[in-house]
Amino acid sequence: MELSQPKSFSQFQQDGQTDEYRVQRGDTLFSIAWYSGNDYRDLARINNLQAPYRIYPGQQLRLTEAEKIPSKPIQQTTGQTSKINTNQTVDPPKKQAYGKSKAAQKSSSSSARNVFPERVEQWLWPAEGKLVGRFSLKEHGNKGIDIANARGTSILASAAGKVVYTGNALRGFGNLVIIKHTDAYLTAYAHNQDILVKEQDWIKAGQQIATMGDSGTSRVMLHFEVRYKGKSVDPLRFLPDRK
Repeated sequence: MELSQPKSFSQFQQDGQTDEYRVQRGDTLFSIAWYSGNDYRDLARINNLQAPYRIYPGQQLRLTEAEKIPSKPIQQTTGQTSKINTNQTVDPPKKQAYGKSKAAQKSSSSSARNVFPERVEQWLWPAEGKLVGRFSLKEHGNKGIDIANARGTSILASAAGKVVYTGNALRGFGNLVIIKHTDAYLTAYAHNQDILVKEQDWIKAGQQIATMGDSGTSRVMLHFEVRYKGKSVDPLRFLPDRK
């Protein structure tokens, strides 16, 4: 099976450009996010786009946050002189006798949970079955691997992470799940029959996320991809040897 990325993105990656992308005919925000290794919500926020995220050919989209320029100190003036006030202080909050409040604890826990790890701790096979398609470096070659089995076979998360996309908006992938594992790694699980997770869910390695189907293709199978900073890499380099 061949699910090649748009030629514009192939050139984009070869040129080493990572900050901006010019929209081509046929692009969607979802496809741009996938091929550039981003969450489409981040791209929408960075570019001030609102649902249903309409974009047009020739539009320039930022793929990374713009660097913030430090603000200048506030100047306070009086009738005769003006000076920069650098020593303003406020009373520190009173300490609580029994540690953080429940709200603070919840906020701290949530913040820690939303930080992606620096590396993937464990890679697992996403499904049982026969390997019927391998990764190819050819321009129109297979950008992942294909695993065939019976309809309804469990599809598992190959590594722990956050679900950043579920749906069928990417042409050729059918019912698709995309999981972000680190700031650099994403995995995709295509042609599912049923999707069992929701966007923004945090999941564990080996957790069932879908069932195998044939949406968007001619046979029952899983098409599985690994992307590093938006670039397709061979999943077999990461998956453990099968017994």
